[in-house]
Amino acid sequence: MKTEKITLKNETGLHARPASEIVKIASKYQSTINLIVDGKTINAKSILNIMAAGIKSSTEIEIQCDGADEESAMKELLKAFENNFGE
Repeated sequence: MKTEKITLKNETGLHARPASEIVKIASKYQSTINLIVDGKTINAKSILNIMAAGIKSSTEIEIQCDGADEESAMKELLKAFENNFGE
């Protein structure tokens, strides 16, 4: 299992567009991918779960990837977060 902690830099938080980007990336991989926010585990392959969490800017997020392609999944997700999902 790979785990990384990041702080969300996107000023508007994880609204629909960044949430859909996370789901799009996570769905490409077989690994189980979760976001841990304030002790809650959120399935990164579910846009409804991500949107329902109401993740705001400056929130610390732990990304967990577990599976055969966990390293590739983590790398792509970290890149997306670092680039603010192209916003």
